[in-house]
Amino acid sequence: MASLSLFTVLVPFLLCLTPTLSTNSEGNALHALRSRLSDPTNVLQSWDPTLVNPCTWFHITCDSNNHVIRLDLGNSNISGTLGSELGELKHLQYLELYRNDIGGKIPEELGNLKNLVSMDLYDNKFAGEIPKSLAKLKSLRFLRLNNNKLTGSIPRELASLSNLKVFDVSSNNLCGTIPVDGPFATFPMASFENNRLNGPELKGLVPYDFGC
Repeated sequence: MASLSLFTVLVPFLLCLTPTLSTNSEGNALHALRSRLSDPTNVLQSWDPTLVNPCTWFHITCDSNNHVIRLDLGNSNISGTLGSELGELKHLQYLELYRNDIGGKIPEELGNLKNLVSMDLYDNKFAGEIPKSLAKLKSLRFLRLNNNKLTGSIPRELASLSNLKVFDVSSNNLCGTIPVDGPFATFPMASFENNRLNGPELKGLVPYDFGC
């Protein structure tokens, strides 16, 4: 009986010592991202999924409540793709993935990042269309998608982003016309160059996706 009692005490204790994935949803989301990326220079080496939260990981910044607010992986020599899990970073304010070799589509789930202020995905290999869901990012001030392989037209829904100060989609393969409403009235033409765009939208004369 004594040995049986010792067994019932030790088993739960040993289970607690067994490494498991963090119960923190943000940590799990970032670990899922890591699994999608090739990291030849080990910049993600500190991303340990067994920790309670990811706030001690390099390239991650948290607020006082241990919520992830910054993901800084710009110029990190990483490649791979992004997935829907990034949409779980509900408190994220800065998504900095510029100057890497990341491809595939920009996930529609990034539209769930309601607190996002800056999204820098420039100088990568992103393909496909710009997600219309980004129009839900009402706090967004900086959106730089230049120097990728994006196609399709510029979503007119983005004209509703009244806080948007910087928008750059130059050097892609976008088509159609350039929006003229909302913040688009202030963006320089350099933000749109080196695409297949047909100039500013002529409302009522030609469809906004003319030429696509």
